[in-house]
Amino acid sequence: MDAGGSATVKRSRLLAGVLAVAIVIVAGYFGLAVAVYESVSRVEPHCDGRFGENTPVSWTPPSWSRADFDASRYFMPEFEAVRFAARDAALELHAWWVPAADGFSAPTVIAIHGLGSCIRDREALLPAGMLSASGYSVLLLDLRDHGESSVEDGRMAGGTEEYRDVMAAVDWLIAQGAEPDRIGALGASMGAATAIVAGGQDERIAAVWADTSYADIETRIAEELEARGFPRLFAPAASLVARVLAGDDYAAHTMLGEIAKMGERPVFITHGALDQTTVVSHAHALVDAAEAAGIPLETWIVEDAGHVEAMFLRADQYQQRLDAFFGEALGR
Repeated sequence: MDAGGSATVKRSRLLAGVLAVAIVIVAGYFGLAVAVYESVSRVEPHCDGRFGENTPVSWTPPSWSRADFDASRYFMPEFEAVRFAARDAALELHAWWVPAADGFSAPTVIAIHGLGSCIRDREALLPAGMLSASGYSVLLLDLRDHGESSVEDGRMAGGTEEYRDVMAAVDWLIAQGAEPDRIGALGASMGAATAIVAGGQDERIAAVWADTSYADIETRIAEELEARGFPRLFAPAASLVARVLAGDDYAAHTMLGEIAKMGERPVFITHGALDQTTVVSHAHALVDAAEAAGIPLETWIVEDAGHVEAMFLRADQYQQRLDAFFGEALGR
């Protein structure tokens, strides 16, 4: 073999080696991305027994709440378990209906729990109890893959799919006789993000209260990966894996984009300044997006509160603001 042929063979071998290494790196990257996605997206249905026998009639406050916090002030005298069909799949959704004295004629708020939680969670029961005490009807909704609703795939979509369950709840309320322009949505953490997306997609939702929402799920996943010791660079791959494995497109509905679609319908954003789970910069980003779009907006950054803590640390103020916001928006 002449010198030219030998050089060609060496280059071919070198390229083949480089290609093999690249394939191994890419395969390893996406293999780890699958593991990362499974880690952050998997949820345990049925609340995994974490909230005991909490119901609207009686529930216990979290251990870290103030010593003088009296949960009984927010107990609801009666409730009914209801079920209805989801919009986009052969799923059945579970909820608790807590009627006001006027039943479906009263202004109604849909209460939405957070990730890996359910309607037995105090973060859903407390604001529901506040609203009930103020004369609102409340529907506490178990999202798909959570609580007693049907399990679709055991994964969360960060609100980008779950918002359809809120729309199904609106369908059910209207079918029962609720007035379409007197229905609001309230959520905590992922529930807040879900409420924002639902509000952006469904004009029948007259107002949204978002407690500790993130601005977009991909950024939140990157932060969660970092907190768990993974590099943030796995976040885009995890989003791609979500699309391939579960059909969940995180980019399809960002909270920043959806909040801008609220038009003349008001939004209330509250967040704890000390939150180390969903940092307060998410709230600032949402405020900027809402203000840029001219959305009627109220904000309350609670300086001494962590993740979804304001409702417990400032219960009286929280209830007053909640009542004033929905009272004006829904015409109580």
